[in-house]
Amino acid sequence: MRDVWNKCWVTICVSLLWLVNAIAPARAQQDDRTLRVFVFAGQSNMVGADSRKQDIRLYPPFAGLDEPQKDVKFSYCIGREDKSKSDGWVELQPIEDMVGPELSFARRVTQNTKAPIAIIKSAAGGTSLGGDWNPDEPTGFKLYPLSLDFVRSALADLERRKIPYRLEGFMWHQGENDMFDATFRADYAKNLANFIACWRRDLDAPQLRFYVGELSTKTIWGMDHRPEKYAISVAQRAVTDADPLADYVPTSNIAVEIGGEAGLHYHYGTLGQLEHGVNYADAYLRSIGKAPSTARPLARWPYGKDARVKLFVLAGHRNMEGERAFVQELKARKNTAALARDNASIAFKYDLGGGFKRSDGWEPLGPAGPYDTFGPELSFGAALARTSKDAIAIAKFTHSGSQILDWTPQGSEATSRNLYPHFLEFVRGSMQELRDKGQTAELAGVFYHLGENDMAFGPHRGSAVERLASLIAQSRTDLGLPELKWFVSQQAPANDERVNGIDVTAQLATLAAADSHTTHIQAFELGDALDKLVIRTPGIVALGELLAASYSKRR
Repeated sequence: MRDVWNKCWVTICVSLLWLVNAIAPARAQQDDRTLRVFVFAGQSNMVGADSRKQDIRLYPPFAGLDEPQKDVKFSYCIGREDKSKSDGWVELQPIEDMVGPELSFARRVTQNTKAPIAIIKSAAGGTSLGGDWNPDEPTGFKLYPLSLDFVRSALADLERRKIPYRLEGFMWHQGENDMFDATFRADYAKNLANFIACWRRDLDAPQLRFYVGELSTKTIWGMDHRPEKYAISVAQRAVTDADPLADYVPTSNIAVEIGGEAGLHYHYGTLGQLEHGVNYADAYLRSIGKAPSTARPLARWPYGKDARVKLFVLAGHRNMEGERAFVQELKARKNTAALARDNASIAFKYDLGGGFKRSDGWEPLGPAGPYDTFGPELSFGAALARTSKDAIAIAKFTHSGSQILDWTPQGSEATSRNLYPHFLEFVRGSMQELRDKGQTAELAGVFYHLGENDMAFGPHRGSAVERLASLIAQSRTDLGLPELKWFVSQQAPANDERVNGIDVTAQLATLAAADSHTTHIQAFELGDALDKLVIRTPGIVALGELLAASYSKRR
């Protein structure tokens, strides 16, 4: 009887402890007066390397972030040998012309919460978790003890000024350097778990929530060091999966800097940093139950029962996703403003950024990108509606950070990046959902924009068309549609002497000539393009119209 009572008592205690831990954060969120303090730390992609304050004006969703945010306190220490430090607390603003994720993070959070916030930033490029940031045996620039002292000093200053505060979150972005050291790479999960535990201990904040940003994979390094980057990302996920107070924040969908004539740099650059901050903010807002709503419900199903609906599948990488095509620019042009309005006559479903953002079922066709962005689907749908009486639906599956290897049936050793099974499931599911609603569904074609990321790296550029051919062939087999039409659009390939000897255009033309159900679309004149590889708003609109025209010609 005593054993039964003891078990019951233990159960009651555990339940009470769980209830206290659940109630305390909820009560804390109701407090709109206490200053919420966030720590930002890591290496170069946390610093804001290769970003430029003056370039913020190029990206309408982030207009104004080049100016100080007067209501947000900021204390910073960045750099290695020559550190740039604030003199105590200052207004949040770019540091020495650089753009860090804290800028867009702060604006996003303050737009969706009422409490005041403050940010403490300590970051230095080219540093490792196994060495510089190691809490137990720091080497190199000894950033763990340095950052700990800096954070404690900033908090002590708040106490001296009698400003009530609480530590609200720790944003961490690092890992690119550890991948080059076999020991650091193998120990990354253990080191990260220890790093998190030590911060909680040393700040006397056992419930401090961590937000671990995925290391940068959308670059030349993401292709050249695929196994090493994959190992770090697996370690990051393992730690956040095991820690209920840690969140994994994807970043492979955000922009990266374009270096030289064509190459993808390993830094996010200005736009990527701004999107980086939004990702952290949304992760935090979700954790406190205040995520911004993005619901765009389709109020009325646009097709009659038994109606034949043609489903058009759009797929591809950064330009099919619409990385640098902004709704604000669409609205500002008279001839495209109408595209910014939802079109309830065309059902639209999407899976963007490798699952980063998904539609809630079918929505009206309209802008749906994660950062006020859109893709060629808007002008594509509008053009089809003008030239055809067919009932149409559009399903879009993209990952701006992918390479064609990720789309192949065989995939790569980086299994978490393998898209083919998800793409196949997406297409099948979209067709079945139409049938379930009483439609006769016809898969009219797959419209795939050739991988821009691959074009800047010789080994991937040389294999691009072969990999694409395997994707086309296997999709027809697995979908049971041997004559499934594929429309492959190709922008002007990256122009760089290191890869110009690989004639992708000729290879793709040969593929299409040998396959009567594959159409090669040369999209070489799309108007404005930014940073060589990435198409801006007018070009994305033109691309959608070109895809529609190519379909109409083949129909």
